[in-house]
Amino acid sequence: MPRSNPPAQPPASAAVAAAPLRFGAVQEGHREIEVAVETPINIVYGTMPYAVMMASPSDLEDFVTGFSLTEGIVRGADEIRTIAVEPQDEGVVVTVELAPGRFREHLARRRNLSGRTSCGLCGVETIEEIPMADVTTRAARAVPASAIEAALAALDRHQPLNQLTRAVHAAAWCDPAGAILAVREDVGRHNALDKLIGARLRAGADASEGFLLVTSRASFEMVEKAAIFGAGTLVAISAPTSLAIERAKHLGLTLAAVARRDGCIVFTGALAPEAEAVAR
Repeated sequence: MPRSNPPAQPPASAAVAAAPLRFGAVQEGHREIEVAVETPINIVYGTMPYAVMMASPSDLEDFVTGFSLTEGIVRGADEIRTIAVEPQDEGVVVTVELAPGRFREHLARRRNLSGRTSCGLCGVETIEEIPMADVTTRAARAVPASAIEAALAALDRHQPLNQLTRAVHAAAWCDPAGAILAVREDVGRHNALDKLIGARLRAGADASEGFLLVTSRASFEMVEKAAIFGAGTLVAISAPTSLAIERAKHLGLTLAAVARRDGCIVFTGALAPEAEAVAR
């Protein structure tokens, strides 16, 4: 498992003075409002800068672990030797030391990447360079609709930063019955998923036992990340894109989206019958 220095990370929210206004009413005075902090995160492998990502400055060890996997830099958390987090005046530098053989491979395929919070394919200059996960989803237990319903009902109380700021995405890992085992939040939806994937990798968790739940839309990149992680099912609060559906179908990933308390739409794959779920 990767070792890291004790984290000294900036807060993920900050109080700012703002003036609430109700239309048709007398404007109130200024009061403090909690907003999400967005910070440049400079990811460095060895001495080689790789990416500057705009992200929430929390759970950064998880973030770079998941990012390293979904970028194809490592195949697992055991290929990361150390992670050092260094807050600076203009952002945070996270230095990752890779296993020697993996670092040599990384140098051979290194590409420059500049990332905004919404960026999933930054640094790619031509269509041919778009990374495609060279995997098919490993055999994973199908989840029943009742598990998705249970996870959706519990999700809000697992999002403290969003409750405070109403400005961040979340990604959750749920067990086959829908119990939420881990959640990560971030101003960027890709970042939230990378953080969650990194957290599960560092915990040595089995990706075939459970499903991913994200508060964003299901885009191509989110499907790719889910497949690289090895999840069998991805559930999204918002709708999927056409390419996300194509990729999920190609990768053998069950994709359910437009998920609400009263139901969802299954675009690819299938959910487990409730009778089968009870039997297990």
